[in-house]
Order: sequence, then C-alpha cells, then structure tokens
Amino acid sequence: MFTGIVTDVGEIVSAAPTAQGQLHRLRIACRYDQTTIVDGASIACNGVCLTVVASGVDQGKTWFDVDAAAETLRLTTAKHWGKGARLNLERALKIGDELGGHIVAGHVDGIATIVAREDLPDMARFELRAPRELAKFIAAKGSITLDGVSLTVNTAVDDNFSVLIIPHTLQVTTLGTWREGSEINIEVDLMARYAARLTEMK
Repeated sequence: MFTGIVTDVGEIVSAAPTAQGQLHRLRIACRYDQTTIVDGASIACNGVCLTVVASGVDQGKTWFDVDAAAETLRLTTAKHWGKGARLNLERALKIGDELGGHIVAGHVDGIATIVAREDLPDMARFELRAPRELAKFIAAKGSITLDGVSLTVNTAVDDNFSVLIIPHTLQVTTLGTWREGSEINIEVDLMARYAARLTEMK
C-alpha cells in the first residue's frame, strides 16, 4: 500500500525486454539508500506498484531493477517508458508512517489524457479525460491518484475532471512536464470503488 506522496523522482537508465520476451526489465536510478532496498520490495513508479528484483550502486548513484509484465504494459503508460524517462517514486507504506495523502494500492486502473493545461500564478490547472468506465468513481472534492501522486479532484463533469497543482508538487514531481495530449496513469479512490459496489449489490 502507498499514500500517493512522492518521495523521489527516479530516472530510467535502461529498458529492455527479457530473454523470454514476456517482461520488460527496467533499471531506475534514484536517491534512496541502497541498503534499505531489499529484493522483493514494492516501489510505486508513476503509480504502478513494481517489485524490486535487484539493486546496487553505480558511480555513487543507487539503482534498482523491476520487471513490467505484459498486463502492466497493456494497461499503463509503462508501455512508453524508455531510457531517460523520469518517474515519480514512492516506497511502500510502513506501520507508523504518516498517511499524508490517501490509501493507494498501486494498481493502476487505466490511462487518462490531458485535455488542457492552464498556468496560473504559482499553480497549474489540468483538465483530463478519464476512461468512461472509470468516470463514475471520480467526484469533485474526492481523491484520485495520477502518475502516483495523491490529488484532490477540483471539478468532475461527464468523463472530464480537473485538478489544481500547487507549486511544491510541480517542483518535486513530474507533473510540471504534463502537456495537452500527455497520457497519465490513473487510480481511482478505493473508497469510491467500494461504495459503488455496495450500491450495485442493493
């Protein structure tokens, strides 16, 4: 589990299919202490929960390897990740950690598209279009995870919704690079999903 509070921005230093061709092996450089990264650990990469399969240090820089499976490549923006891509990173939640965002599973539901960007004084407003099957889980003032970042929905009309991004978030995540047409990993709020399911069962 995660909270949607980004703790580092990593950079892909290599990306290649494995010999079997069913997985995409990614090596990501980061600022985490390598001694705290164990094989099997979960790290959210742009909102996608991936499992560490190896880690090390190269020229003073920590790196870790993860494998993106075919289903991950199909459902998320991982299909576009290549060398040099920057990713929002978050370590798995530990007992006692501050829950600063909201409960995030790291299971991306689909891909949203940036419809418009409006730069405001010290902020940016983004309008996005969600997949139709996910729009029912998105409500104004509700929580949503975009590229691994916990955000509050500003408006929600039909398939479109908007978010306002404060300066700090623009500076410490990759959100400042979003442009019209950008594809974004989206995870809807777990509580909204459960509420919808309970309603269906009545």
